[in-house]
Amino acid sequence: MPQDGSAPGRQGFFDRPEPAARTEPLIDTRVRELMTRSPISCDPGTTIAEAARLMRDRDISCLPVVDDSGLVGIITDGDFTNRVVAEGRAPSGPVADAMTPNPTSLPPTARVADLLRLMLRLDIGHVPIVEDSVLIGIVTVTDVTRVHAMASDLLTYDIASATSIQEMVRATAGLPRLLVQLVRSNQPHSTVTRRITDVADATTSRLLALAEAELGPPPVPYVWAACGSQGRQEQTGVTDQDNGLIIDDSMSAGDDEYFAALARIVSDGLNECGYVYCSGGMMATNPQWRQPVRVWRQYFDAWIEQPDPMAQMLASVMFDLRPISGDATLFSELQRDTLRRAAANQIFVAHMISNSMKHHPPLNFLRQIATARSGEHKHTIDLKHSGVIPVVDLGRVYALKGRLTAVNTRDRLLAAERADVISASGGRDLVAAYDVIATIRLEHQARLVEAGRQPDNFLDPDDLSHFERGHLRDAFLVVRTMQAAIGHNTGTLR
Repeated sequence: MPQDGSAPGRQGFFDRPEPAARTEPLIDTRVRELMTRSPISCDPGTTIAEAARLMRDRDISCLPVVDDSGLVGIITDGDFTNRVVAEGRAPSGPVADAMTPNPTSLPPTARVADLLRLMLRLDIGHVPIVEDSVLIGIVTVTDVTRVHAMASDLLTYDIASATSIQEMVRATAGLPRLLVQLVRSNQPHSTVTRRITDVADATTSRLLALAEAELGPPPVPYVWAACGSQGRQEQTGVTDQDNGLIIDDSMSAGDDEYFAALARIVSDGLNECGYVYCSGGMMATNPQWRQPVRVWRQYFDAWIEQPDPMAQMLASVMFDLRPISGDATLFSELQRDTLRRAAANQIFVAHMISNSMKHHPPLNFLRQIATARSGEHKHTIDLKHSGVIPVVDLGRVYALKGRLTAVNTRDRLLAAERADVISASGGRDLVAAYDVIATIRLEHQARLVEAGRQPDNFLDPDDLSHFERGHLRDAFLVVRTMQAAIGHNTGTLR
């Protein structure tokens, strides 16, 4: 069984010394903003000599190869050295003989972080940008160096290139400053939490690579999936690890020894990097959450058919699964079938709606913000359990009702509105309310970090301006109204 949060040597991000600050400005760069548009290309029948002259005359380091079906290859200056000169190919031969066939591409909406990870993983310096099967651009390493990289991209790159857990620990020690930088640069809360989550994803992926290097290749395909805030891409300054292993059904009993060792290496590494052990044991180190696809199906079927309180709790967590690394098809088919079965079972949906009512916005009968009256957090409100979680729970129910594959809460709300699961007015108001609550939560955590304190979710409303407090109260009112609406099984706000 996994260790709990009191494990010796446990250190969160905010318990460790921080490395020197990065000075790069924070910009939310999509690859479409730095790609070379409408790149020069050639067809597969172009001769090697013609391709070389074209690259020389246009001063370019690569040449995409396209035919009527779209991108079929790419030839770079490195290919001329390694595949033409070194192998003695005739310059009169077709470029198709020397090109890299079917190169990996990215969509224009991908971010610099995605680009850097891809370049590092494949050891390439040129990435075609493709939209709807059409080549629309090219991005090179040189293009990346011409723009100001974001701190999160650089942090992610440092992690992806780490050769040891110790290097990763040093890199993730920069997360507190990253949180503050992102918040203070007025990034939307959804951007902040996705970038914080990007670091967790990169850490997980790199640990899996290091584990496979140590243990050898896996005996059967698998996918490592995260749930909780990492699964929803909503991590903040307070987080632990929630994950599982979904393994191909060809797995034999003896294969679990490999996957148990893999899970232990990754989970221990995550803990060292600041993603502390889950006290509830929802980790791949727990055999319950390290199973073949057929067993995961049995889990979801049981939760759907017999939605007792424990099943509701587990379903709430596991419906937020997101694949991090491995064979994502193992997850996608499971998700699709589970959503179909869940949406068709009205009793299960009703229980999930009831479960979503367990967390209420902190409002009194006068519709004013109500703080805790006693205890360690007296005079504060819990911006997690009484703030964002009620919206997270609503988003999950909407996703179930609409069979929506989105996992991120904001994406779920927007998708639910588009699918007419909630009304346009209800969707807009709930998204706006969520934005207010989530933003105030992040600003609160950033202030604590700047003051040298541990970030938490407990806010004294007196720390807010009258204007902010009014907006927060209005946001809570919207959430309460939407809870009442879905409680009557309408889920609309007119």
